[in-house]
Amino acid sequence: MSAESLLVEVVRSGFVESTHRARMLAVAADGSPVRVHGAVDALVSPRSSMKPLQALAMVRAGLSLEGELLALACASHAGEPFHVEGVRRILTGAGLDESALGCPEDLPEDTASREELLRSGGGRARVYMNCSGKHAAMLATCAANDWPLETYLDPAHPLQRAVRATVEELTCERVAATGVDGCGAPLFFVSMVGVTRAFRTLVQAPPGSPERRIADAFRAHPEWTSGTARPEARLMRAIPGLMVKAGAEAFDAFAFSDGRSGTVKIEDGGQRARLPVTVAALGALGFQGPELDELTTGVLLGGGRPVGEIRLR
Repeated sequence: MSAESLLVEVVRSGFVESTHRARMLAVAADGSPVRVHGAVDALVSPRSSMKPLQALAMVRAGLSLEGELLALACASHAGEPFHVEGVRRILTGAGLDESALGCPEDLPEDTASREELLRSGGGRARVYMNCSGKHAAMLATCAANDWPLETYLDPAHPLQRAVRATVEELTCERVAATGVDGCGAPLFFVSMVGVTRAFRTLVQAPPGSPERRIADAFRAHPEWTSGTARPEARLMRAIPGLMVKAGAEAFDAFAFSDGRSGTVKIEDGGQRARLPVTVAALGALGFQGPELDELTTGVLLGGGRPVGEIRLR
């Protein structure tokens, strides 16, 4: 199941300045392919796009979060004050504090939140790291099961074995390799076909099921899964029923409420090409509108004026 990769051109003053190659898979509600570009059946690192599956394993293991806190468990958050407060609520509910977090120290990714923290004399901390919601939820799951807390990131830990089993179940693939994500958690390598299948399963599950609880939390609280100004949140607000999760190195996975779904991977990891390709994938599945047009058109500036664009070919 391979086709030629999609070409994304960065055009400045009439000249193609740079190019990115993209893989894209968009499927209909029944799983049949609608648009395919690149080797979508090859192994890939979905990075944070796998967080909904990690959270699903936690819910199945007894994690009792709901609403915005369940969305935060799936998040690559921007470190805004409500994100940080939510992470602390998850930890407090499990009888833990920030010292238990195993993710690296970081500053908030949101510019205003970062500047305010630094003005107030604050600095890097684990709670500000974009994966801290997932890590807090992992610790809460361990606490609920009396599993060891200190080794919760070890691939052999009961929690990570449960995550791996969930990934294999929903992707219908055997994990081909295990790596380490940027936050220190195990990272499982599968194909874009498998990730697309997993997201489709989440949205098509019966109401009230663990899978559907993940999808519903995403769609009800998009700012909690990313940030108030993030493109993913803007997409979910623009398209009711859409669930979309970005990952590092320019990966996206999405699904609509009826099962139409897809994945995107920019081959060189260039983030600026990710959103236009994702919007094009949504367009291939019938989603159009001025809000999407604004997100698709990557305007390049020169001297503060538009002088080029990012376009698909």
